Amino acid sequence: MQKTTIMLNTINDVKNFVNTVIKYDFDVDLISGRYAIDAKSIMGIFSLDLSKPIQLEAHTEDATALFADIKAYIVE
Repeated sequence: MQKTTIMLNTINDVKNFVNTVIKYDFDVDLISGRYAIDAKSIMGIFSLDLSKPIQLEAHTEDATALFADIKAYIVE
C-alpha cells in the first residue's frame, strides 16, 4: 500500500480526480478523520470534508503512474 495526501478544491477537481482514479484496477481509498471511502465514488468524496487535506491509500505495490496522473491534487 502506498499513501499520499491530496486536496480537492472544486467540483471539477472531484470529477476529474474520479475519472482518473477509475482507470486503475486496484482499490484506492480516501481517509478523512475516521471515515474511509472509495476514491472511485463521487458521492462518497462529497460526503467528506473537502476543506481539509485528505489521505489517499492506493492498495498496490506501485502507485507511481497513479501519483503522476493525480500530481495536480497532491499536497506536500
